[in-house]
Amino acid sequence: MRRHLRRSKRKLLSPTAWKVRLVFWAGAVVVGLVCAGLAIMAEHANAAFLAMARYNPFLPLVVTPLGMVFIAWLTVRFFPGSQGSGIPQAIASLQIPGKAAILSLRIAIGKIVLVLMGLLAGGSIGREGPSVHIGASVMYSIGRLVHFPPHYMERGLILAGSAAGVAAAFNAPLAGIMFAIEEMSRSFENRTSGIVTVGVVLAGVTALAVLGPYHYFGVINTPTAPALQVWPAVLVCGVLGGAAGGIFGNLLVTGSEKMAPYARRTPLRVAFLAGLALAVIAYASGYSASGTGYAEAKAILEGGADYDPWYSLNKFLATIASYLTGIPGGIFAPSLAAGAGIGSDLAHWFPLAPMSIMVLLGMVGYFSGVVQSPLTAFVIVTEMTAEQNMLLPLLATAFIAYGASHLVNPRPLYHTMAHAFIGRDNKKRTPEPESGSNKADHRDS
Repeated sequence: MRRHLRRSKRKLLSPTAWKVRLVFWAGAVVVGLVCAGLAIMAEHANAAFLAMARYNPFLPLVVTPLGMVFIAWLTVRFFPGSQGSGIPQAIASLQIPGKAAILSLRIAIGKIVLVLMGLLAGGSIGREGPSVHIGASVMYSIGRLVHFPPHYMERGLILAGSAAGVAAAFNAPLAGIMFAIEEMSRSFENRTSGIVTVGVVLAGVTALAVLGPYHYFGVINTPTAPALQVWPAVLVCGVLGGAAGGIFGNLLVTGSEKMAPYARRTPLRVAFLAGLALAVIAYASGYSASGTGYAEAKAILEGGADYDPWYSLNKFLATIASYLTGIPGGIFAPSLAAGAGIGSDLAHWFPLAPMSIMVLLGMVGYFSGVVQSPLTAFVIVTEMTAEQNMLLPLLATAFIAYGASHLVNPRPLYHTMAHAFIGRDNKKRTPEPESGSNKADHRDS
């Protein structure tokens, strides 16, 4: 017992241990500041695009496809590895040695600039996935700067940075911790659990200091409804919302795989065609399908939006088109917005429970179906809305949706996309056959 206490005391007072702690804490604060700044700038970029669309509704039909081409060129030319949401890169970095190709300050800076440009051009993209990539890149870069041991860099720094990005983006510390457990590592090691937890809290507190006390979608007070209303609604929203999320994930994975050869050969042509499709969808929706979808989802949740039976489909298609352009941008916020639209649709088709309950269940069902991480989806929606009356129905919906989604799309979205980066790194490290062996084979033939 005394030996254990002495060892714990030495570890507590060790200069090396304090160096590790200070680096993690400082990195978490930096991540919180950067993600809070990105949140503020993203809203301004989104508002600027909508102002342009109101001024001339036809202008985005030109600006959006050309803007996507320019952003895709910048991505390929100066920031390779920054495309997409960034979560697949963060996941892949836990499994490959060549982390610097997808985690660096250069990529973090590029991610910020290009996401803002994507919103200015009318992309249906979010900032939350990029915040994960930015957080992992910042923490990893700080670790390299102070020469951390490899095991800290491979697990603790990347997990803490990724989770801190989620916590700061959504102002949801518990969601950040759950994201690190369920989505990033699929496990929680004792060696990194405390580091991740403290990093998430510090990033969340920093973002809170910059943005002020708020809930992402405000405080949603759902009415008390009888169990005979709530549980049938849970089943409908879980099955149909999860299936819709699985279809989205399947289309995104399949579309990315089929487009990959063309994107490698002619990335700008692909960006233009996908951008043109995005512009047409956005124009048809009155530009409600553009941007993060935050304002639209909030209005639907609060009951202040007129019912649009096409909103969820338009947001669904616009997000797929945006992703296929190859520009940096996330799908968290657009998926939550599409989920709110699906909940509104289900409330009109199956009026089983009050509108606000159906919308909330539809949101968590669709989001859980997209990411196939039911606990993360449940915690994010709960923290974003400060909902306290529907905890068990929301949790049940998330797990039912996960099951329905898995039937439609058995490949988890982010982990499947992460394999592309893992495979690319393995190809780079595969040794070429020796020239002598080739000559020998030639002589034998």
